[in-house]
Amino acid sequence: MPFKLRAAQPQHSAGNRTLAVRRPGGDAAAVLIRPLEAADAPELAALRKRNHAFLAPFEPYRAEGFASEAGQAAWLESGGGIRFAIVDDGAIAGTISLSDIVRGPLQRASVGYWVAEEHNGRGLASRALADLVEYSFGELELHRLEAGTMLDNAGSQRVLRRNGFTEIGVSRQHLLIAGAWRDHLLFERVA
Repeated sequence: MPFKLRAAQPQHSAGNRTLAVRRPGGDAAAVLIRPLEAADAPELAALRKRNHAFLAPFEPYRAEGFASEAGQAAWLESGGGIRFAIVDDGAIAGTISLSDIVRGPLQRASVGYWVAEEHNGRGLASRALADLVEYSFGELELHRLEAGTMLDNAGSQRVLRRNGFTEIGVSRQHLLIAGAWRDHLLFERVA
């Protein structure tokens, strides 16, 4: 059965339509990804502040104030792809996004995600990525998804492998993180 975006409770607006992503046949407690919206800035700011030390080893430099409510509001308004909240028990547990979307003969996007420390180890990222993959290859009709992890980020590598991503190779000095250019293991999944 092809995956479709469908209304789910709670509903959130994305442009002029209401949508959410839930696995078909999933129960009410199933992970839900839904478009992020301006009203999420306070909750995102609180979550980012609580998880600053946890996320710092994996994330690129963020401007001062990024984790503030105003910083999160600015990030949400900036566009730059399609951004979803990963929702667990009605609260935002992290984010997952598609960026660098290229149409035409390539039809590809990059995937990025993070889950708060207190929600780690429960399969939320794996289920959220499964939903995003189905949405990407279904409704968006993309052909290729790509993702990268630092070489020692075994958790994210497991998430990608569980969702059918395969290793492409190592990109040397790929991203500036914590003041150093870090190598990344690159992954792909083709529709």
